[in-house]
Amino acid sequence: MNKSIRRRAGLSLTAVAVIAAVSACGGEDAKNGAGTKLQSGAQLTKVLKASYTKTEEAKSAKVDMVMTMPDSKELGGGGEMKLSGVMGWDPTLMDMTMSGDAFAAAPGAPEQIRMMWLDNVMYLDAGAELAKRMDGKRWLKMDVGAAAEMSGDAALQKQMTNGLDNIDQSPAEQLALLLESKSIKHAGPVKLDGVDTQHYKGTISVAELVAANESIVLDKRERARLVKDLKEAGITSYDAQVWVNKNGLPVKTDISMKTKEGPISMVTNYSDYGAKASVTPPPADRTFDLAQMLKKAAEAMKKAGAGL
Repeated sequence: MNKSIRRRAGLSLTAVAVIAAVSACGGEDAKNGAGTKLQSGAQLTKVLKASYTKTEEAKSAKVDMVMTMPDSKELGGGGEMKLSGVMGWDPTLMDMTMSGDAFAAAPGAPEQIRMMWLDNVMYLDAGAELAKRMDGKRWLKMDVGAAAEMSGDAALQKQMTNGLDNIDQSPAEQLALLLESKSIKHAGPVKLDGVDTQHYKGTISVAELVAANESIVLDKRERARLVKDLKEAGITSYDAQVWVNKNGLPVKTDISMKTKEGPISMVTNYSDYGAKASVTPPPADRTFDLAQMLKKAAEAMKKAGAGL
């Protein structure tokens, strides 16, 4: 696969990785002092389980995200990525604006890129400069599974399909992760950007997940997928924090983990639960398909090889 196609694929992969994540920091004032009564294990489990159910039912929210990734061969150039927009779950769909360090390395890339996700297909607005070279087509269509298969690159296939497995993470799933932790605790009340919240935190150990026989909210299939994803990413532990408002909905999550490629940190602010989340794919005549580009590149390389 030629370098320009690899660069575009890498850009899309960065987007895939980012969306499995969470974000945008806000100021907080701790209120829990010596006189604050903290919730017991049974109480906090009840609260977070109820929050999980309520968040699942909301099905959408507005999000502001920040993710910091290491510079590595697997993940590409590191740095900070920001996303802002609307996210829906069950079914998964997104309409986000992305910006950050990852785009600086892509020649001609705009400062901000709009990303839409629908029916397991990602659409990236690659900007006016690229459109000039692509007959007016500025939208990159990326069917992750199809592009991975057509690339013929086993390592790329693994990266892309792993991203697809993780992309439908929602704030409800972040709560589910926290409920898997044996170290989960109530850190007390906190006023977060003027909103009264309850703060919870814990460390999720992959070894604990493997050893445990049941989950508080995840079924066997969901739990098995979680363990598989964490193992394949080389993650041994996963530190999670969540702030829940008086309505029982998470307004912020803060995730940090150590991977074989280096540390990853993710912070997400959520608002307007139940906000309308709809995505209309861009017109076909303004879209170029990454899978087809990979196919043509592979055929060209095959012909070139045959001619030697």
